[in-house]
Amino acid sequence: MRTLPIALQVYSIRKEAEENFTKTMQEVKDMGYDGVELAGLYGYTPEEIRDILNNIGLIPISAHVSYAEFMEDIEATVNRYATIGCKFLAIPYLTVEYRYRGEKYQELLKNIPLIANACQKKGITLLYHNHDFEFEKTERGNYVLDELFEQFSDEIIQTEIDTCWVKYAGVEPTGYIRKYSGRSPIIHLKDYAIDEKFDYRPLGHGIQDIPAILEEALKVGTEWIVVEQDNHSQRSPLENTLMSREYLKTLGW
Repeated sequence: MRTLPIALQVYSIRKEAEENFTKTMQEVKDMGYDGVELAGLYGYTPEEIRDILNNIGLIPISAHVSYAEFMEDIEATVNRYATIGCKFLAIPYLTVEYRYRGEKYQELLKNIPLIANACQKKGITLLYHNHDFEFEKTERGNYVLDELFEQFSDEIIQTEIDTCWVKYAGVEPTGYIRKYSGRSPIIHLKDYAIDEKFDYRPLGHGIQDIPAILEEALKVGTEWIVVEQDNHSQRSPLENTLMSREYLKTLGW
């Protein structure tokens, strides 16, 4: 059976990574993850991060880089992650003023090509990672996220579809992944449940149809699956991280 490599978004275990990055990355490798998506540098230089991950055998496929960090110095920011070896960089979240209808939305649209151009010079692809607020409707009756991607070619920016927030917004993840076939190099695999309130869960312990999402990812040309669990109400972050990886193994991944 054909599968894809599995990475972990380090935000899932951010406290552990901050306390002892090398030890935590070794634990991630031992769980069976192939790579990581960074969310910060945890007090290390890019060269140190590169060497730690290389020595452990984890591929630094990508990183979440805030729009604000990009705009402090686009070239220097991209260079940091190019040094580490990231193939992708994702804008992970927009504060209110940069969202659709926000006072600085047009500024965001103007600067995305500048960020993308700096990435391209280093062989990096720029991605946008969604939450649920991008599934509000525009005046044209389209999802905000769709209109954002309509502004640019896939050579400028591609998707990093977070399947948790897609489903939470009331949209079927597999259909939405299919919509961006050829433009979805990384897919975020995240599970959740809603009992009395929303709660993140390890993969296979929530409401997501994980096998269907994985099958669709194979069809649309996805290169990597990234596991993420933002918070942990049950068990420790590392325990949940292991549970997610073990669940994927039961599916043959």
